Amino acid sequence: MFNHLREDIAVVFERDPAARSTFEVLTTYPGVHALLFHRLAHFLWTHGLRWLARFLSHLGRWFTGIEIHPGATIGRRVFIDHGMGVVVGETAEIGDECTLYHGVTLGGTTWNKGKRHPTLGRGVVIGAGAKILGPITIGENAKVGSNAVVVKDVPPGATAVGVPARILDSDQAKIRAETAEKMGFSAYAISQDMNDPMVQAIHAILDHTAANDQRMQLILKALEKLGADMHTVSVAEEKFDVNYLNKIVD
Repeated sequence: MFNHLREDIAVVFERDPAARSTFEVLTTYPGVHALLFHRLAHFLWTHGLRWLARFLSHLGRWFTGIEIHPGATIGRRVFIDHGMGVVVGETAEIGDECTLYHGVTLGGTTWNKGKRHPTLGRGVVIGAGAKILGPITIGENAKVGSNAVVVKDVPPGATAVGVPARILDSDQAKIRAETAEKMGFSAYAISQDMNDPMVQAIHAILDHTAANDQRMQLILKALEKLGADMHTVSVAEEKFDVNYLNKIVD
């Protein structure tokens, strides 16, 4: 139990820059408290004390705003950030190193007994407000964007966004993420599937910037083949010297 607690505290410092001290984490982080409640409730559940386990999980929800069924299976170094409104169903399985933000639901889609809740692989990140529904599997290191509704399996390492959730094109998503990083902006958890003109405009800018960067690199390579002595150029950082290029062309 104490080993788990030490890991829970350590993972908070790794994933939340707002954490300042161990005392602060122990006294003010509901995600840590919810996991403590759950581990005890899960122990009682697996040893046949079902009512007591449910009552303890009920108290945990009352104190933390996080509802975790005592039958759910949760791995090590799981981080529930903020946590308010998180719901984890009875047959849900959460792998090691996962991160859940507030408003996440790991829910079922049937009243039948048996496996009816999601399974999250190692290192999965679920954005705020996302709903993962049914006995589906979210592969290792996959990401689910904020407010997405996922009802189908997500492959390992993929990113799912939208309602209903769709898998982003890996190559395009990688280019877009790299361009956003160069610009000092993160477009995580938004997609063109959203009917938001601002989101679509942001992605259009990122795609246009990435395309122009690729074209410029092709131009520079062509000039180098012609024997031009090119300086180091970074279009994204706006260090390209147009006058220098004009001199070379002339």
